[in-house]
Amino acid sequence: MTTIATPVTAGASRARPPATQPAGPDPFQELLRRVKAAGLLDPRPGYYTAKIAFNLAMLAAGWIALALVGNSWWVIAVGVYMAFAYTQTGFVGHDIGHRQVTRSRRGQDLLGLLHGNLLMGFSYGWWVGHHNRHHSNPNHLEKDSDITRRRVIFIPEQGPTRRGRAKQFIVRHQHVLFYPLLVTEGIGLRTESVKALVRKLPRLTRIEATLISVHLAAYFGAVFYLLPPGKGVVFILTMNLLFGLYIGSVFAPNHKGMPIQMPDEDWDWMTRQVVTSRNIRSSYLTDFLYGGLNYQIEHHLFPAMPRASLRRARPMTIEYCREIGMPYYEVGVFRSYAEVVIHLYRTTQAYQNSVTAAAA
Repeated sequence: MTTIATPVTAGASRARPPATQPAGPDPFQELLRRVKAAGLLDPRPGYYTAKIAFNLAMLAAGWIALALVGNSWWVIAVGVYMAFAYTQTGFVGHDIGHRQVTRSRRGQDLLGLLHGNLLMGFSYGWWVGHHNRHHSNPNHLEKDSDITRRRVIFIPEQGPTRRGRAKQFIVRHQHVLFYPLLVTEGIGLRTESVKALVRKLPRLTRIEATLISVHLAAYFGAVFYLLPPGKGVVFILTMNLLFGLYIGSVFAPNHKGMPIQMPDEDWDWMTRQVVTSRNIRSSYLTDFLYGGLNYQIEHHLFPAMPRASLRRARPMTIEYCREIGMPYYEVGVFRSYAEVVIHLYRTTQAYQNSVTAAAA
């Protein structure tokens, strides 16, 4: 059993596990047994049928509103609303990719292509592969795709790898720039999708490319049919930049500022998922706004658990972590964002100090 000295309390101090853990029974299996016995991994078809229907209604309402406001600056308000609706669509696509919605591979692909490629213009196949790599090794310095593709650094030793004046400027000011740069998340997802399709990485590449093309043609066609060019561009920028900020702000507190697993460290499954994850204290409002990802620890332990079951899994996970002496870290919304900024600032300062010392 993994032993970590820090006792578990919601909001407890973070602790690093030992680099090499002793062999023994897998601590995750007992928690898995309890969760299964409570039925928390059972499919929730009724919940997701209602969720998908509600989300499609949100998207339809946005396009109807755009048609109604027409040639007016109310398009900015509609763009803000559509950023919210599209992010909610992304949350449903996320659940589909984790097989929370259906266990059928064909049904999963169909719903994933509908939400990712057709409704949002992203490659569903690329995203599933990218996101699964993150889930397998969260906060691993070399294996976590959400760390390797970032422009910021999470430990001082990463500093020299960001070559060039622009990248070094970002590193020096990353604690200030991190959240503003999140507005580019939507652009980055589309760019990576196109690169993946060109490299033919995802399954169903031709179908994916066709659906993305249909999305882009319908999206730009509708916008510039309903709006004059200037207001059309304003709508597109408002919607897409705020979409990036929203979805990036939901993902940012999940792991940033939590312990980093170094390449020479060997952690078991439960340790990797719990110690590197940060929960945000839940309410029904945060559950909705965060798409259930405020339960980051439970989601990482049980990726296929339907979103509606995560709230019930939380107290079971806290209790089990307490039994085995594993820290369970949970904070409020504002503190979670502050911790990310503080971690980035301290990392920058440590890197800058090392550069100064080397030059002396």
